[in-house]
Amino acid sequence: MKIPARAGTISSFSALVVAVSAVACGPTEPPVVPPSPPASPAPSAAQAAAPADDASAPAQAAQPAPAVSAKTAAAAASAMKPLALPGSQGTAFLDYIAYERGHGRVWVPVGSTGSVDVLDTAAGTFTRVDGFKTVEREVRGQKRTMGPSAVSIGDGFAYVGNRGTSEVCAVDVKTLKITSCLKLPSVIDGVAYVGASKEVWVTAPKDGKLLVLDASKPDRLAAKTSVAVAGEPEGYAVDESRGLFFTNLEDKGGTVVIDVKTHKPRATWNAGCGADGPRGVAIDEARSFLVVACTDHVQVLDAGHDGAKLGKLDTGAGVDNIDLPPGKKLLYVGAGKAERLTVARLDDQGKLEAVATAGTAPGARNPVADENGNVYLADSQASRILAFDAHALGL
Repeated sequence: MKIPARAGTISSFSALVVAVSAVACGPTEPPVVPPSPPASPAPSAAQAAAPADDASAPAQAAQPAPAVSAKTAAAAASAMKPLALPGSQGTAFLDYIAYERGHGRVWVPVGSTGSVDVLDTAAGTFTRVDGFKTVEREVRGQKRTMGPSAVSIGDGFAYVGNRGTSEVCAVDVKTLKITSCLKLPSVIDGVAYVGASKEVWVTAPKDGKLLVLDASKPDRLAAKTSVAVAGEPEGYAVDESRGLFFTNLEDKGGTVVIDVKTHKPRATWNAGCGADGPRGVAIDEARSFLVVACTDHVQVLDAGHDGAKLGKLDTGAGVDNIDLPPGKKLLYVGAGKAERLTVARLDDQGKLEAVATAGTAPGARNPVADENGNVYLADSQASRILAFDAHALGL
């Protein structure tokens, strides 16, 4: 069933383009948008153990988070467009979302409704995929409905992870119908499709491992093997051209480099995230830059030179997953506690420079960007997606 987005479509941003673009050409800080009114050569095998912060590494001074400009804020006050999720009230429990480039859609697993809401970014409408199981659990003294929580786009199918039932389900991207679900033996978190090996990798933090599923029959996954790591895996990135899989160890620190072919860890690098640990991770395959999301900043590592530290950028607190679309050289970071979206340019030396910022909403995080640079964030507390137009951001 298609349901119109309550707050309008992305095309409604066009009236703001001229005003914001003029401001963006100024010589000072990147444009800042306030929140709407209330209503994150191959590696050496010798580095296989998770290190502590490397005191011998050269100190990297982080670029500060950009200051808010009242002038640019006024120019783009309406740039953020909230898109209400169909049938969801209260807190929606959103985590990983994904952009499907083939059809221009954002896939949003919604734990509280047991659905995946698929946003057509051109039309501004949602199509709801139902049929996922949910369970009710007590979390911090409150009852919570848990269901679909992660998604990754594969070859003709999307793979949806269900934290409540520990299942991964295949969904046909043409019909938007579930074809099968596979029950796994561990509580699961992230889901990543690895095209080169036709596999789906699933993080299982409580068991300290990644579960590898066979996706050679894309409509029906099968268990294949597992990869043990020295901590709780969090986040993922895939370097298809070099056959490498990256995941962070949230509890121990460090980013693990795994060989996709052998399913064995090859190295562990340290981004220096501190006690709170690393969260999301993203790869620029063309330039071998790996970006690790810490809770209040992002750190670039040189994946071609054993994870050497390069650029660093403060983004505000509450960072989780991040997005670095291929070929665009732009990094998108949502800081939920700081209520801020940061767009940063990643140059050929691995340095980061903020080129746009925008106010968001409490807890809004995990951005994904489309081919045109429009950005979409998960806003669990208000059961919605926050959409930002690239032109309104001055990009």
